[in-house]
Amino acid sequence: MNKPNEGIRKEQDFLGEMEIPSDALYGIHSLRARENFPDSTAFHKEWYEAIGIVKKACYMTSRDYFAAASLKFPGKNIKTLPAKLIDALILSASELAGGMYFHHWIVPAVSGGAGTSINMNANEIIANATLLKLGMNPGDYHVVDPLEHANIFQSTNDVIPTSLKVCIIKLLILLEASINETRSAVEKIETANRKSLKIAYTQMQEAVPSSFGNLFSTYSEALSRDWWRVSKCSERLKLVNLGGGAIGTGLSVPLYFIMEAVSNLQKLTGLPIGRSENMADATSNLDSFVEVHAILKSHAVNLEKMVSDIRLMASDLNKPSPMVSIPARQTGSTIMPGKINPVIPEFVISSSHLVYSNDQLVSGLCGQGCLELNAYLPLIGHSMISSIKLLISANRSLKQNMLDGLLVNTAVSHEQLMKSPSITTALLPLIGYNKAAELARLMKSENLSVSGANNKLGLVEPEKLEALLKPENLLKMGYTIQ
Repeated sequence: MNKPNEGIRKEQDFLGEMEIPSDALYGIHSLRARENFPDSTAFHKEWYEAIGIVKKACYMTSRDYFAAASLKFPGKNIKTLPAKLIDALILSASELAGGMYFHHWIVPAVSGGAGTSINMNANEIIANATLLKLGMNPGDYHVVDPLEHANIFQSTNDVIPTSLKVCIIKLLILLEASINETRSAVEKIETANRKSLKIAYTQMQEAVPSSFGNLFSTYSEALSRDWWRVSKCSERLKLVNLGGGAIGTGLSVPLYFIMEAVSNLQKLTGLPIGRSENMADATSNLDSFVEVHAILKSHAVNLEKMVSDIRLMASDLNKPSPMVSIPARQTGSTIMPGKINPVIPEFVISSSHLVYSNDQLVSGLCGQGCLELNAYLPLIGHSMISSIKLLISANRSLKQNMLDGLLVNTAVSHEQLMKSPSITTALLPLIGYNKAAELARLMKSENLSVSGANNKLGLVEPEKLEALLKPENLLKMGYTIQ
């Protein structure tokens, strides 16, 4: 191999030879992938770190296997790795798990090959980082080889999907917390405005009296469902195929490794993961990702509905004053002075639609699995991670930049309700539909409040009308004879 000060080194595979920068921790397999897949979409660092954790579990299990085999079968010619080498591999994998060497990651998010390029980029970084620890140069693979050593007892088809599940479960914990923070902020608005009256709309037309508390309770309930559903997602992802080898049958993998690798991974991560009873199924079928992403899509739908409503209520379409006021976050126009746009709802809606697109992609590519394997795991994984990170960002921005500063314009909304023909719906039990319609027509034609119109028509005693229009009566569930 060339020395580092010569600027380049040469590496070989069975396809030929390539030149690699002498100080690069990636190798020929990663470089071929970058040339074959000239995509500029960056690979998620969270997945990279999860690969490091899984690799560490594999090396720890291999070390334990070698020790146990040597004790049980003394004198047997058992293939092992030197303790110094495997300890160095464990340390290098720990460094990957902590995010080190990510600048040597050159495989893009979109690739072919079912994740082989992803696995080899990790193997090459680990092998070369280990070589440096042992006082050698990157590329000295006769000492530490990316396949013989860094990939020992592993397959792309068990390491990469397992690491993806570890990554997703960790991110789902963050998403769960962010949803709960959003729900808490919504609940505060709901509690503070339980009796703040407003016009309720159906089909964007004035309908019946309601309250801001009632409307925001619908958002709070939806977010509670989202939180519960997301909290259960780890149940769908917790079974992994680590140790299953190429297709989940464990071919060429020690039984000890198969039985212990997931246990070590569980200890390292603290996550509720376990070995699948049918690792061939866990290798071949990716429907659990489809199910989890559908839950992500449901949350995106609820976020879009909520911010669309708030954007509408805060818009200048509501004259003389909007029903709610949201914080002014940035200048809205380069040509229209003083214009402020609802950028936070727009960001959340944009994020939601990207999640919808990812959902179609995940569903379609998971269905493209063929026989024992799905070749499209790289993009499936990238899309899953992207959706979760988008939703975490959407929740955090929504809570911090809009909900915490949202104000309900109670006085304006109360006055609008009292002048809205929709208020006459509350009088149906007293005067019936036809007289209520007459009252509504007068209110509309002469721009009168319900009290003013009633004074002209004399349909309800003023004292009784005043009592009926109190928030506690307008907001009561149903009515009684009393």
